[in-house]
Amino acid sequence: MPEPTKAAIANGATSKRKPDEKEGEELSEEDLQLRGELEMLVERLKEPDTTLYRPALETLRTLIRTSTSSMTSVPKPLKFLRPHYPELQNLYELWVPSEDKSLFADILSVLAMTYSDTEPRGTLRYRLFAASMCPPTSPLADPGDWGHEYVRHLAAELGEECNLRDQTEVPKAVTDAGPAGPESATEDKEGEQVKPQIPLSVGTIEDLHNLALPDAVDLLEELEIVDRIVDLVDANTFSRVAAYMIACVNLLPPQDDIAFLKTAHLIYEKHQRFPEALSLAIRLNDSELIRKDFHAPGNPQMKRQLAFILARAQVPYHWLQHLTTDDDDGDETFEELPEDLQEILYNSRLSTHFKQFGKELGVQDPKSLEDVYKSHLETSRSSTASVDSARGNLAGTFVNAFVNAGFGNDKLMVDADEGNSWIYKNKDHGMLSAAASLGLSLLWDTDIGLSHAGAFLATGILNTGVRSEADAALALLGDHISSKSVPLRTSAIVGLGFAYAGSHREDILGMLLPLISDDEISMEITALAALAVGLIFVGSENGDAAGIILQTLMEREDRALDEKWTRFLGLGLALLYIGVQASDSYDATIETLKAIPHQASKQIQILVEMCAFAGTGNVLRVQTMLQQCGEHLNAKDAAADSEQDSEKKKTDTKQDDTFQAFAVLGIALVAMGEDIGAEMSLRQFNHLMHYGDPVIRKSVPLALGLVSASNPQLAILDTLSKYSHDNDLAVALNAIFAMGLVGAGTNNARLAQMLRQLAGYYHKEPDCLFMVRIAQGLVHMGKGTIGINPFYLDRTILSKTAVAGLLATLTAFTDAKAFVLDKYHWMLYFLVPAMYPRFLITLDDELEPKPVTVRVGTAVDVVGQAGKPRTISGFQTYQTPVRLATTERAELATEEYIPFASVLEGFVLLQKNPGWEEKMEL
Repeated sequence: MPEPTKAAIANGATSKRKPDEKEGEELSEEDLQLRGELEMLVERLKEPDTTLYRPALETLRTLIRTSTSSMTSVPKPLKFLRPHYPELQNLYELWVPSEDKSLFADILSVLAMTYSDTEPRGTLRYRLFAASMCPPTSPLADPGDWGHEYVRHLAAELGEECNLRDQTEVPKAVTDAGPAGPESATEDKEGEQVKPQIPLSVGTIEDLHNLALPDAVDLLEELEIVDRIVDLVDANTFSRVAAYMIACVNLLPPQDDIAFLKTAHLIYEKHQRFPEALSLAIRLNDSELIRKDFHAPGNPQMKRQLAFILARAQVPYHWLQHLTTDDDDGDETFEELPEDLQEILYNSRLSTHFKQFGKELGVQDPKSLEDVYKSHLETSRSSTASVDSARGNLAGTFVNAFVNAGFGNDKLMVDADEGNSWIYKNKDHGMLSAAASLGLSLLWDTDIGLSHAGAFLATGILNTGVRSEADAALALLGDHISSKSVPLRTSAIVGLGFAYAGSHREDILGMLLPLISDDEISMEITALAALAVGLIFVGSENGDAAGIILQTLMEREDRALDEKWTRFLGLGLALLYIGVQASDSYDATIETLKAIPHQASKQIQILVEMCAFAGTGNVLRVQTMLQQCGEHLNAKDAAADSEQDSEKKKTDTKQDDTFQAFAVLGIALVAMGEDIGAEMSLRQFNHLMHYGDPVIRKSVPLALGLVSASNPQLAILDTLSKYSHDNDLAVALNAIFAMGLVGAGTNNARLAQMLRQLAGYYHKEPDCLFMVRIAQGLVHMGKGTIGINPFYLDRTILSKTAVAGLLATLTAFTDAKAFVLDKYHWMLYFLVPAMYPRFLITLDDELEPKPVTVRVGTAVDVVGQAGKPRTISGFQTYQTPVRLATTERAELATEEYIPFASVLEGFVLLQKNPGWEEKMEL
């Protein structure tokens, strides 16, 4: 043993080597002096003179507190006192209850952090002992005085204790050990144990200067009393607490996530943050909450701002109306809203603002096909000559429609010369898509659209996302859903689905349900009618619609269910359950589907399940989908064939593997709502591409397109570029289309160059070249002003109609040869419900554009960070209106105006800041 140092001798204590101290460890003079002083204080606590106890304990408390202000490393006092912890525990047992013993217990509570691995929940145990012996005249010090790390440790142990009591039915887990006196501090009943923990959470929130807000929420979640936080937050802390709770939602199990959203909604409601409260009500899909939040503000300008948010969400109009009873006959009618709010909710001026936005950006002039293709830059000059002109013209139809969407001035259709319409340059079924493209050019412009006696599908397309009192789409299309001509009939049905997507119109349901239930009608009509019902009642859990579709699936012959159209019948059912998670009606539907003997029921079960959990990031559902993908049906069939005789082979039907395609899409659909989950899903797709069967391999590119729609990430682009050269042309075709989805409306130069190279590479493959042209049109959608990403309001809300449109399109691509590459290429227009302008337009009190300076940059997640960190990085300054990418965020550059909206996106109303003073020019 080394000789004692002078410092140790001077302090009257002997220097003892710590049992766990490394050989040869050198301590500085200051450390040796501190260790000696601590050991001297421990020795004083052992002496019989009780007058020495209080000063020694006070000195220990001071030394520990001053060292725990920062936790960049283990505090020296805790490190040096750790070997003495067992003897201090024994010493504590010998003391009689007193104020000194209370302080001793408080200090042991801090030292117990160093023994948490061998003596669990010691910190909580001694803290409770200290509280029980503390006299009323001298209350126990706040836990925050010991430092932030101590509070976190204490909160974690409270959660452990609560869980332990839930699991073991033991009334006391912490306080059984120790002297008899302190146990009285904690009641035996678990419910009463919670009460003393409330002041702790108050201390965590109020006394730690906003450092421990996430820990306070976590603690209350562990104790299952998170709803009490509404009363604990104040004007300074509510926004941080609510933001943290919302960020946690995707990581919580079902029911807990709903509880968090409802609690955050109560917080915003209490502090009159109406836009934030309304956005949470939309996420909860609660019609009562939405109506209540919409009518809550007294300020008419705030009400208008809320109307813009609801118009973007395409919330059914009748959800916002109050029911009134007629005095004369007692009938209940909906009360009409003021005209200005009605106009906003109907999206009536969306087309006007969009065209003005295009004019401000300088993209109002129409683009020709050559402006998009840039054939002179392609590697093979012969590419245009070798493709048949009918297929080339058909591709041109879609490219022209997508690129000039919403501007209503393209040269091929709207402004075509008399007798020189592009429609007549297409053959047979190509004319249907050409006529429908007129609707896409005139998108959202119901006034001009009515003056063109266009095709039925075009009428539905141009009314997508826009409502009107005239109900022109219903008047034009309603009479033709029973037409004898199949193309006219399907166009009218799908047109109604587009025009009234998300409206929950019961009168249209009555028109479409007979088409689903009639056994004499072909599966094509039945399936498209079911899909239209799914679009109109998306996420509504409508019992009548679900019942009729399920009844049709049970009553139809196996021969009918074997058709390719069954997948759309199932999709129509699945769309009714988008975002509902595990509700009673969802469970009943799944159980009913399990009772259907036909193998199509399996793919419909997966469709319903993935839609119900769309955008939730639910890990268990992703694992279920992966298990479905793991089955190798071909190998099973081969093994079965070798055992069965030839007669049995003829009678057996081949096992349908379509359900695996939807399982792959299901992984993307569930994971897309949470960034980490979406990133992890990319790795799973890579595995599926390597080891999956052909049906899985051709679905993986579609899943990549869905998980990153209108968000061209470099890694995904490179992956899709590799898949686009795959030996299997079905994989290559879907990869090319997925490239269009990923870059939709972004004008991404790298992606445009990739597609030009592919146009040269596939100049002898008409199907692949056709798809390259479609992808080029998607990349330049709306000349870079329209996106298809289903998330909005800072990527917090999932648009149900947008998801429905994307899923309908991808369902067609699960068998591209039977649908899109056959005569049903018009199914590419299923993307229309997902199309929406990517802009920020600031408006004044009169709803006229008000140019202001804004900063636009990449969004940064600052939830849970201390202080006021910047919410955007790499920003640039612009004048509104301005274009916003999927991952970008905007903020006002000055404080001259105050926005009514919480997120600067879409239409934002401004009011002059009364405290603003113009800076005087020097």
